[in-house]
Amino acid sequence: MFKRRILFILIFTLLYQSPLLSKSTSFSEFSSRNLSKYFSGIVALENQKNSDALEFFNTSKILINRHDPYLEKLVTTLVLEDKVAQAINLIRINDEKNNSQFFEAYVLLALDHLKKNNINKALEVLSEVPEEFKRDRFNFIIVNSLIQYANVFKYKKVSKEKLNFGNLSLISETFQRCYLDDESTDTFFSTLINNSQADYSRYIYFYLTYLIEKNRIEDAKAITEELEYVNITLLLSQGKSWIDRNQNKEFSKVFSCNDHNDIVGEFLFLISNLFSSQNEFEKSNFYLSLSTYLNPKFVFNFSLVAENLYLNKNYEKSKSVLKNFNKNHDFYYWFRLKKEAQIIAKTRNDEEALNYIASKFEKIENPNNKFIFDIANFYKNSKNYKTAIKYYSLIIDKIESDSEVKADLLYRRGGSYERLKEYVKADEDLLASLSINPNDAYVLNYLAYSWLERDFKIDEAIEMLEKAYEQENNDPYIIDSIGWAYYLVDDYIKAEQFLKRAVELMPDDPIVNDHYADILWKLDRKIQARYFWSMVLKMEDAEEDLLNQIKDKLITGPQNS
Repeated sequence: MFKRRILFILIFTLLYQSPLLSKSTSFSEFSSRNLSKYFSGIVALENQKNSDALEFFNTSKILINRHDPYLEKLVTTLVLEDKVAQAINLIRINDEKNNSQFFEAYVLLALDHLKKNNINKALEVLSEVPEEFKRDRFNFIIVNSLIQYANVFKYKKVSKEKLNFGNLSLISETFQRCYLDDESTDTFFSTLINNSQADYSRYIYFYLTYLIEKNRIEDAKAITEELEYVNITLLLSQGKSWIDRNQNKEFSKVFSCNDHNDIVGEFLFLISNLFSSQNEFEKSNFYLSLSTYLNPKFVFNFSLVAENLYLNKNYEKSKSVLKNFNKNHDFYYWFRLKKEAQIIAKTRNDEEALNYIASKFEKIENPNNKFIFDIANFYKNSKNYKTAIKYYSLIIDKIESDSEVKADLLYRRGGSYERLKEYVKADEDLLASLSINPNDAYVLNYLAYSWLERDFKIDEAIEMLEKAYEQENNDPYIIDSIGWAYYLVDDYIKAEQFLKRAVELMPDDPIVNDHYADILWKLDRKIQARYFWSMVLKMEDAEEDLLNQIKDKLITGPQNS
């Protein structure tokens, strides 16, 4: 009972201090149970436990007419749980009340009108958005972009007044011209896809969709023939696969430029990505749900939902979302299998995960290069280097040109040979990779570090590391390597400067900490050296051989001292 009283006092104090209190009825009218449920819902929402948040909010609905922020929290949670229609209905019920006066309420009502093709109603709602909400840059962009889209749908022409939202405006106008079947659609897609400021390869998929809609099959094939599965996006891989397998009708099943809901859905997906880039994940997921509401056919965006759930360790829900991908979506189905294997690795062990993905891979007839590449990476990450080499070789043998794809494959196979101590083959592959791409900082670093470990071509290795460092001077692995190189040539002061920074960037890496301790010992800072070695002994990722070496170092120091 005493704990409940303390909880009520704490909640009351928090609400009393809130500037929102002036809009609400006195909290003395509420029970501590309702307030407790409400605040539990807020905490769950902040922790991205949306199902729990919704349950808490639903059990404290008495607050809906008495505490203005409650409706906003409930609506947000409903949208995050993909209950958008229910959220819109709640806003309509409370339309005349102050508690419905929040930015997302206007967006939801406008989108609902757009979805139902009530363009004038959508414009009316958007015109009523209060100026105070539009002071936020993102809100301003969203409102004005939606107004622009709605006007295109209404007047069937692109506005002469351009919005100055950078590449976002270019993307929007490209889709608007695609919707209108404007004669300059090809030009706009070309400008977008070939933009040097960012990677907009995602939009090649939508250009393919447009070409297929116009029955320009040969033009679409000409594009996909230039693409290699290994180094293109998941979405674009799916589009290429459909064209390669003559399944062109699949495009219109998920997206059409002729459907205004589809192109607004893609705009909302872009807004979701913008919020994600600012680490505003709740808003990102909110607009991702709205994108799905506008175009539920475009199931491929669920890959982002599944990935976010996986990163938040919500593995069961991630698996549930992954079920949206079937075998006809061959690349997304493969993505599903890979993610399921990763979940097995997290919840059980790596061996089970590898067995799972390997068994699924064996059932695929004529797997493409991307699938082979992925299974090779699984084996490499599981330290089954011989099998990884077998699969990497299958792809390398198919690629004739000295492309960046081949350079990357040679790097991966060379790294696998190096782990097996087959140094002649390792050097051959890594040098071949550098012959294609001589400035690849990571290949330079890998080969140089391997040479340092073998006490082989030390001077040349240092030159390679300095070249790598010029390009990637914030990469902790490269910083560690160059620091270790200076250690090996007895330049301990310079080595300490690099290794100290590497430890700051990667404090939980056992090898980096071990290297730093070795240098501290050489500088006669033995107490500090023992501290860092002791830290390595507590690290879960430290390998058994390293742990045994460090136990000896704690007594006698490095062997070469």
